[in-house]
Amino acid sequence: MAQTEEFLGTGRRKTAVARVRLTTGGSGKITVNGRTVENYFTVENQRTIAVKPLETVELNEKADVRVRVAGGGIAGQAGAVRLGIARALEKYNGELRQALKDAGHLSRDPRKKERKKPGQPGARKNFQFSKR
Repeated sequence: MAQTEEFLGTGRRKTAVARVRLTTGGSGKITVNGRTVENYFTVENQRTIAVKPLETVELNEKADVRVRVAGGGIAGQAGAVRLGIARALEKYNGELRQALKDAGHLSRDPRKKERKKPGQPGARKNFQFSKR
């Protein structure tokens, strides 16, 4: 039997947090919150974003991935899963770092919702100005 090891990675995007467990010597099965990746990320684009790091390093048929993701919306969760998988792959093999970095999978997207300011109805919107 092949040697199996687990590698952990945490990914965040907006308010979503993904905890990723990458198991080597697998068959390429990806589960998100106990469901298949096709079942969880129903939009094709988000599914592609989530599993892109595995395709970049061509390990999508050799490693199993289990993900627990919470918070945020479905798009933020897809970005969090992507970063989590990339970080787990980096722990699995440090030589993959450059390929993942060049593809932009190891950078955390810092964009978050801007806070509402006092004296305004929203973050940037102002109340209507009246000269008289």
